[in-house]
Amino acid sequence: MALYEYEQLGSRNGAGGSAVVEAPDRATAIRTLRERGITPVRMVEVVERRRGARGASDVLSKGQVAVGEMAGEISPGRKLGGWGSGGLGGRGSGGKPRVGKAELSAMLADLTTALGAGLTLLQALRTIQQQTRRESMRSMLGHLINEVEHGRTFADAAESWGSPFGELLVGLIRAGEQTGRLNEVLAQASTLLDRDLKLRRNLAMGMLYPAILAVLIAAAVVVVVTVVVPKLLAPLAGRVSFAQLPWPTRVVMGVTEFFGANWLFIVAGLAVLVVVARQMYAQPQTRLSIDRAILRMPAIGRLANDIAVARFSRTMGTLVGSGLPVLASLRGAMNTLGNRAMREAVAEVAEGVQSGKTIAEPLERTGLFPPMLTQIVGIGERSGRLGEMMERAAGVFEERSENSLKVVTTLVPPVLVVMAAVVVGFVVLAVLMALLEVQRQIG
Repeated sequence: MALYEYEQLGSRNGAGGSAVVEAPDRATAIRTLRERGITPVRMVEVVERRRGARGASDVLSKGQVAVGEMAGEISPGRKLGGWGSGGLGGRGSGGKPRVGKAELSAMLADLTTALGAGLTLLQALRTIQQQTRRESMRSMLGHLINEVEHGRTFADAAESWGSPFGELLVGLIRAGEQTGRLNEVLAQASTLLDRDLKLRRNLAMGMLYPAILAVLIAAAVVVVVTVVVPKLLAPLAGRVSFAQLPWPTRVVMGVTEFFGANWLFIVAGLAVLVVVARQMYAQPQTRLSIDRAILRMPAIGRLANDIAVARFSRTMGTLVGSGLPVLASLRGAMNTLGNRAMREAVAEVAEGVQSGKTIAEPLERTGLFPPMLTQIVGIGERSGRLGEMMERAAGVFEERSENSLKVVTTLVPPVLVVMAAVVVGFVVLAVLMALLEVQRQIG
């Protein structure tokens, strides 16, 4: 038998305390405490060291359990990251099977239902594992079950698995466990994941048609310039000198000859340009400048801003509503934003809050967030219902982002068609003017 010193839930706030329990191992000690209705937040094995007299003992960190930071003790330097650390395919961290965000959202929803039905966490996880058919999900659930059985919290078990459990989701789960609202927090996390996935799908589907149209138009223009035009202008060779041709014909012929003679170098140059552009975009300052320019673009800038504001509002509302401190919630919401200019703005807001200011004041000064949001945030802060008000704002701005997406997807195809018509029209004009010039010279 061994002795384990532990701190009860709430002891760091003065509501609990430290005590000692005797058990054969750490897992048994934690199970014994939970059967007594005690939730340990820290446990170390007590080992006696003889220092001349037997009375002196030291608490060593052998087998120490760090059950997690309390909801209000996230250090200022630590930032809550996004939902996960990678894409949806391939392998997870440490070579583990990769579980997609959609699957994770469904699992959290099932877990919420099971916990609401009165099952314990272990019973709920085992039930979901028995029902799932995907091997990756079974593997992840088996890992979670094993970790929880050995005395770790659900948040620590999720963190040890890695992607798709990012720091943001782990922080939510940890806050739910520490505040006794795990079921409610899991439901909020599932909803937040669903909203994020829906936003991404809407954006992808909305831009799919313009992207396909752009590719087809580009291919058509290349074929016309490199294949059709040379065949149409071939009969003119020898009849009219190049200098006597109209200037539109000379431009088209010059472009055609250039592409025909240097197409290999052009393809290689485009490939190099793409690589260089990606490397430059990876530089923080370059990306910041590009993202700021995107926000100033007509239609597209409005769409990017609405998407970022909607995501910020939804994440912030969920984090605050789950019991996380405002500063930690700001940092968590900041790291879910794809636009670096918006992230920098939220970072400035977090610095202002850390120095004792309200959220609404520095949020308004950034100039990137709409006045409606700053007013809602101010009302939420004054009424003590910030989480609820941010959730309401998220619904409004999600609808605005959908409307902005419709505007962009409605405007882009006609613009592409007009551009293609201009290019093809110029080529047709060049050919017709050349034919007319030949006819004039002959006649």
